[in-house]
Amino acid sequence: MIQLESIKKPLAREGSNKYMNGARGGKNDEFYTILSDIEKELKHYKKHFKGKTVLCNCDDPRISNFFRFFSYKFEDLGLKKLIATCYKNQQTDLFSENKSEKAIYLEYTGDKNGNNIPDPEEIGIRKLTGDGDFRSQECIELLKKADIVVTNPPFSLFREYVGQLMKYKKKFLIIGTWNAISYKEIFPLIRDNRMWIGVNSNRNFSGFIVPKHYELFGTEARVKDGDRIISQNNNCWFTNLDNNKRHELLLLSQKYSPTDYPKFNNYDAINVDQVKKIPVDYHGVIGVPITFMNKYNPDQFEIMDCNDIRSNPKVPFKEHGLIKDKEGIVVGDSRPKYVRMLIKHKNI
Repeated sequence: MIQLESIKKPLAREGSNKYMNGARGGKNDEFYTILSDIEKELKHYKKHFKGKTVLCNCDDPRISNFFRFFSYKFEDLGLKKLIATCYKNQQTDLFSENKSEKAIYLEYTGDKNGNNIPDPEEIGIRKLTGDGDFRSQECIELLKKADIVVTNPPFSLFREYVGQLMKYKKKFLIIGTWNAISYKEIFPLIRDNRMWIGVNSNRNFSGFIVPKHYELFGTEARVKDGDRIISQNNNCWFTNLDNNKRHELLLLSQKYSPTDYPKFNNYDAINVDQVKKIPVDYHGVIGVPITFMNKYNPDQFEIMDCNDIRSNPKVPFKEHGLIKDKEGIVVGDSRPKYVRMLIKHKNI
């Protein structure tokens, strides 16, 4: 019998699937979300969850902080159902070897005995015929039943994971790295307002729990309550759920001048090195760092595709739609700029 006593205990972590780390051929994909970071982000989306079925499909539900959050907040959010899947793992060990040949999934439909606690006997245990891979057909069938997907997917399979969410037209709130913004599979979705950045990012994350074999690096690495925690300052939430932060006006005061804002050699756009220095009065296309996404307001700005503003016909088509690499050179400077996304004021 599978025991679920751990669901009653305070947890400080969320289990991602270790099997997914093999996609990168290394062991640098094992990051596990702290409960406080889930609470900090989810409080901005309460209105989206009433009457909805939530799926956490990159979790071990018995030790997952995502499962813990939604099971304890089930009535408060007005959920219809909570589903969490587990990959080849029937042990309550966060960093288990996933050697079990079968996986399970759990279903929770709310408190039945009135104690406001998700007791083990209230949680339905279902065996999967396969290994619980989110790409398997039986896990896809669970995905089809869900309204919103919330989890921390493996960074090494982020492109494929998001592609599946888009294919089945799911609402989602997931964790990824800032670097994912520049992926050719991801940026067009951001450009077309099919996904965007959530509320918290970078240093707003408390950190991630890592296994024993992972080196504790950085000045903020620590051990707390037996958990080995590192700080990752390159993470953010990705979502297609609307939030108030997304519509906050970015206040700007800088005025445009050709001297202060040189153009790119190969693109009809000016370069801006810092988001706060975006000129308030420039009508053309502006190249900004991808950190701009943290301030992006679709009511205030339009995101452009670099292929549409090439001033040099020899510049090849870029699938990602960004300015980067050797083409990111501005007039008067031989050093390419780091990745630039292109924006334009909607209303000046």
